[in-house]
Amino acid sequence: MMSDTHDPLFQPHSLGALTLPNRIVMPPMTRSRASQPDDVPNELMAEYYAQRASAGLIVSEGTWISPLGKGYAWTPGIHTPAQVAGWRKVTAAVHEAGGRIFAQLWHVGRLSHVSLLDGHAPVSSSAIPAHGVNVFVADQDGKPGFVQASHPRALKVEEIHAIVDEFRQAARNAMAAGFDGVELHAANGYLVNQFIDSEANNRTDEYGGSLENRLRFLGEVTQALIEGTASKDRVGIRLAPLTTLNGCVDADPETTYAAAAKLLGELGVGYIHIAEADWDDAPHMPAAFKQRLREVYRGTLIYAGKYTAERAQAALNEGWADLIAFGRPFVANPDLPERLRAGATLNPHDRDTLFGGGARGLTDYPALAARAA
Repeated sequence: MMSDTHDPLFQPHSLGALTLPNRIVMPPMTRSRASQPDDVPNELMAEYYAQRASAGLIVSEGTWISPLGKGYAWTPGIHTPAQVAGWRKVTAAVHEAGGRIFAQLWHVGRLSHVSLLDGHAPVSSSAIPAHGVNVFVADQDGKPGFVQASHPRALKVEEIHAIVDEFRQAARNAMAAGFDGVELHAANGYLVNQFIDSEANNRTDEYGGSLENRLRFLGEVTQALIEGTASKDRVGIRLAPLTTLNGCVDADPETTYAAAAKLLGELGVGYIHIAEADWDDAPHMPAAFKQRLREVYRGTLIYAGKYTAERAQAALNEGWADLIAFGRPFVANPDLPERLRAGATLNPHDRDTLFGGGARGLTDYPALAARAA
């Protein structure tokens, strides 16, 4: 293991007014632990995030911006006073532990189920169902399970404008809750992604057809988040150019996402967070494409996708990444930066406790010091 002096993972990085002490990011990961019945962030979640405050930056789990934006059971929202107050407990705990945290703002679009939406159909860019895609719900007895996403309806133009307003208000709510900034979830097949990708959008108005039109919603929401936070630097955008996750596919993703990155650069956002496909036999993201994104977007670039310390160091040294996000390792290793620094063995995570439940599999993973004791 190289020394901190030469290890790029442990060099500071400036993100607007924030100084990150290292280049290690905890990315958004759904854990479904919000208090019921109103999906309110709680003390257990505050403990979970505070345990991981040694990350250079934490991005919260996806938090839905409005009732129609919810797609999974027991996930937190950020649109009621109680939810904002709950998130304030989380941000206070993270800041007290010396950390920095952005809220990931989420509208799932078509990736939902009528049982989560008071009987309403999910909404999307188009009335195209996400065939074979399951969402996490609870039955009448409160038992968790996965069901096929319901058939969506296409949003009217005035409804699109209303959702842009909801994102602006969610950004204001996030700042009121004490977050250091917000990240737009524009990846993994959720609503913004449903406008961007050609095979999920068959609109014939100003929000569909041409690449410029398909990127219009992304641009409008991003501008709303800049207004809601009153700062370009406090806005990040998560994109997933090649993942085809949850049924979103683009006919020419390199062209589409280079244009998206160029647009975000023109808007001046603080960072773009690239989710690389990380499953077996996933499409490879070519180095030339990563360099192309760097050329059209000069802000901070975060990459996530099964990175090891060695792959992360190489990415930083090659210059196409500024920060590296480690997802699953952060689930089971609250002190992940220390473990990476020491070259220590990582705790494995328990798949059965990822979604729903209590402290087990959330806050009970041992840190190095506790394990040694």
